Amino acid sequence: MLDWSETDLLIRDAIREFIDKEIRPNVDALESGQLPPYDIIRKLFASFGVDTMASEAVTSLLESQQARAEAGERPGTKPKGKKSGALGFELGGQESLALVVISELAGVSLGIVASMGVSLGLTASTILSKGTLAQKERWLPGLATFEKVGAWAITEPDSGSDAFGGMKTTVRRDGDKYVLNGQKTFITNGPYADTIVVYAKLDEEDGTPARDRRVLTFVLDSGMPGLTQGKPFAKMGMKSSPTGELFFDNVVLGRDRLLGATEQHTGGDGKDSARESFSFERMGVAALSLGIIEECHRLCVDYAKSRTLWGQEIGRFQLIQLKLAEMEIARINVRNMVFRTIETLRAGKLPTLAEASAMKLYSSRAATEVAMEAVQLFGGNGYMAEYRVEQLARDAKSLMIYAGSNEIQVTHIAKGLLGNGR
Repeated sequence: MLDWSETDLLIRDAIREFIDKEIRPNVDALESGQLPPYDIIRKLFASFGVDTMASEAVTSLLESQQARAEAGERPGTKPKGKKSGALGFELGGQESLALVVISELAGVSLGIVASMGVSLGLTASTILSKGTLAQKERWLPGLATFEKVGAWAITEPDSGSDAFGGMKTTVRRDGDKYVLNGQKTFITNGPYADTIVVYAKLDEEDGTPARDRRVLTFVLDSGMPGLTQGKPFAKMGMKSSPTGELFFDNVVLGRDRLLGATEQHTGGDGKDSARESFSFERMGVAALSLGIIEECHRLCVDYAKSRTLWGQEIGRFQLIQLKLAEMEIARINVRNMVFRTIETLRAGKLPTLAEASAMKLYSSRAATEVAMEAVQLFGGNGYMAEYRVEQLARDAKSLMIYAGSNEIQVTHIAKGLLGNGR
C-alpha cells in the first residue's frame, strides 16, 4: 500500500467535518475533564452508522457461532476458508478506514481515541477472543455499539512494565466461586467503565512462587459489591480520556465471569491474551502518532507562511525550513508504518510483539520530537495553551509511556531479534 484510497480520503474528509463541528468547539471542556468523551464517541458512531453496523456484525457473529456450536464444532475453530482479522475481528478490508479515523481524531483529541480504543480494541476484543459464547452474548452487544464503556485492567502501582511478575491482585477459589482482592491503576475509562476486564493471579497453595503463578482473566460490571472505581486522575496530557484506579475488596465472582469459564485454556492463560492485546495496542500507537505529526505539520506550515520576522515570513529562514523538513520525514516514515499495519491486518495477522514494539517505539518518539519542535517553531506562542501545539506536545509525550514505556519496548524488540522472547 502506497497511499490512501479514494474511499479512505472521502471518509477522512467526512471525519474532519465531524471533528470541526463536534470536537474542536469542545476541546477545552474535554481537556478540563468537565466533559467526558463518551457522548461525543456515541454521536460519532451514530453519525456514521457505526453503532448500527457494529450491532449487526455482533448479531451475525454470535448467530454464526451458535450455529457452529449446535453443529458440534469445537469452540475456537474457524470456518473453512475464513480468514480471521486482528484478535478475531473481521474487518472486511476496512482496516485502512479504521486507521484513517483513528489518526484524524488523534490529531485533535488523543484522549477520545484512547477511550474508544481501550473499550473496543482491548476490552471487547479480549472478550471476543477468549470468552465463551454466553460471555460474548452477555457483554459484546453493549460494548460494540458503545452503549457500554469498557476498561482493561492489568497495570498496578508496583508493576507497570513488570505487569505479570509484579502483579499483586489475586483471586482465590471459594467453592464454585472466586474472591478477588487488589488494586489496579492508570486504567483508561476506569472511573466511568460499565464493563471491566481484570487480570489477577490465582492464589493457590501449591508452592509455586508468586511471580510464576497463573494469571486468570475476569469480567466485572460496575456497581458490584467490593468494587470501587476511583475518580479521574489529573494528568499532564491525554486529558480528554478519564484515567483512574480500581480497588477490589473481596469481590465475589462466579465462574461465569471467568473468561473462557475455565482455568485451563488451550491457547494459554491470561498472560497470552494480554500479550495479544499488547501487540494490537502498540501497533495502534503508530496511527495515533501519525495524527499528531500531521496536525503539527499542518499548523507549523501555516504558521511559517503567516508569521513574519524582520520583514519576511519565518518560512524563508533555513533553520525553520530544517524543522519543517524533519517533520515531513517523520510523517512519511510513520505513515509507512501505518500502511504496513494495514497490509498485515488484511492478511489476517497481527505483527509479532517485537514488531509492534518497534512500531510503538519509533512512532511515539517521532511524534514527541515533532510536537516539541512545533512548540519551538511557534516560539512564545507555542508555550501558550491558546495555541494547539502546546496540547499536542503534552499528548505526544504520553505515547512514549502509554501501552508500555518505550524502555520496555527495547527489551521486546531485542528478545524478538535474539529469538528468546515473543
